[in-house]
Amino acid sequence: MKKNSVLLIEDDELDVISVQRSLSKLEFECELYTAFNGLEGLNILNEKLASNDPLPGVIILDLNLPRMNGMEFLRELRADKRLKDIKVFMMTTSGDETDRKTAEGLGVSGYLIKPLNFNNNGKRKDSMEGFFQFHLRKIFI
Repeated sequence: MKKNSVLLIEDDELDVISVQRSLSKLEFECELYTAFNGLEGLNILNEKLASNDPLPGVIILDLNLPRMNGMEFLRELRADKRLKDIKVFMMTTSGDETDRKTAEGLGVSGYLIKPLNFNNNGKRKDSMEGFFQFHLRKIFI
């Protein structure tokens, strides 16, 4: 059976913890890989390709990252024919329309403005858990 997995590329520890908590509440198992910048994210993906391990089904990507930001990562990802079809959700504090249009042009599956309601992780649409319950269920189940 194929194992569901998510690659989270995020440099904020609190956001990483929030994603971990939300994933733990799903009714299906989902493995989480974390990277703190785009270069680390690409390294994880390339290691998986080299070892023939399954690629993550979803990438959650912060825009503002050190070393390689989210847009740079997304361009690299989409340029690689082996990685270009992975679903990517941009999760960022930037409400800038240029950022949104650039991300959409690079084929993101969704663009989420932080902060989602991290404190009330109920099943509201604007909660992290609500996001995972809705989107990951559609993708993995």
